[in-house]
Amino acid sequence: MKQLEVQIMGQSYLLGCPEGGDARLLEAVERVDSAMCKIRDGGKIRARDRIAVLAALNLAFDLTEQAQNKPAARPGTASPDRDGHAPDGESAEDNLPLQSLLQRLDAALTDDGRLI
Repeated sequence: MKQLEVQIMGQSYLLGCPEGGDARLLEAVERVDSAMCKIRDGGKIRARDRIAVLAALNLAFDLTEQAQNKPAARPGTASPDRDGHAPDGESAEDNLPLQSLLQRLDAALTDDGRLI
């Protein structure tokens, strides 16, 4: 696994990246940076952790909206649970980004317990 140094809201982060995943990671970083800067520039919230939580919620909402607009799942296909585990051994690969985001959001909220 290689590491990439990226900047989000002007702060550097060293992130692990699987081989060949550079473009996807950089696209994700750009989305997060853009979402966080938009909230910060709105002027009402200054705390970086609160901006991050709100950006995560906005991105998760966008992902769930996109998932709802996709064609219905094949008959007999069950959805993965909140932890990303698909019942009966089915693949939850399509929902990994959303599940990962939800897990990180849960971890962030565990520390604070409040959104704003």
